[in-house]
Amino acid sequence: MTGTQTAGRRYGGRDAAQRQQERRTRLIQAGLDLFGTTGYASVSVKQVCSHAGLTERYFYESFRDREDLLAGVYNELIATIQAETAQAAAAAAPDVDAQLRAGLEVFIRTLAGDARMARLVLIEVVGASPRLEVRRREVLHEFAALIAAVVGPLPDPETSSPRLTMTAMSLVGGVNELLVDWTLGHQNATVEELIDLCYTLFIAAYRAISDQP
Repeated sequence: MTGTQTAGRRYGGRDAAQRQQERRTRLIQAGLDLFGTTGYASVSVKQVCSHAGLTERYFYESFRDREDLLAGVYNELIATIQAETAQAAAAAAPDVDAQLRAGLEVFIRTLAGDARMARLVLIEVVGASPRLEVRRREVLHEFAALIAAVVGPLPDPETSSPRLTMTAMSLVGGVNELLVDWTLGHQNATVEELIDLCYTLFIAAYRAISDQP
């Protein structure tokens, strides 16, 4: 049997690529479980593998190192959150107020509903590496662009666009820091109160930009 045939051999109805993807998924889940509870700095590759029930050989099959796994977990979580937030906002169109509320509600409830996810997305990736800092800043800009797309176009786009961009980034940063504070236990508020406060800020900003001459 050739090497190609051996590599493609099926076990339990799954080929090599499917089995590798399953192992990667198990490592991603282990990363979420451990980084989101014990913390990134305290978790080793060996601990991740033990939690996933895999040998280190299989870890390096999918990830270069511990940082690469953190990036992988972070990117998967962000992709899910972004997709669900965008879908919720789109479903509430064309009412901008309803879109903002729907998007915020899904975003906040998704993070608040899973302490591991909130810790990893909001806290553990911060300063973890230069690469992850670049990615984290990209994510903030992506969410700001999502808000701008919901709100725009506004009257006189040539003059309002820079203001809209800055306002959207300010709102994203504000929500991010509020959720960091809440996750760390510095804010004694219900999820509903968080949503209501953020919605109030978003609507006030939207009204202010819309009313600009």
